[in-house]
Amino acid sequence: RITLELTPAATERLAEEGYDPIFGARPLKRVIQQRLQNPLALKLLQSDFRDGDTILIDAVEGEYLFIKGIPVAI
Repeated sequence: RITLELTPAATERLAEEGYDPIFGARPLKRVIQQRLQNPLALKLLQSDFRDGDTILIDAVEGEYLFIKGIPVAI
């Protein structure tokens, strides 16, 4: 079991990338899969994270950072 936490910057970035004026939030699922799920799956396969870890996801300069650590109250 892994816990994911997103910073406000990551949440805002997802909202920007996942919203389209014509399609609304339909692209959000694709953005989550491509920008979060796929990179996270690779990191799990590379043993960067283990069962019980808390992963903080942040967005810096348009990129998502996966930071292993202690849960942070945001």
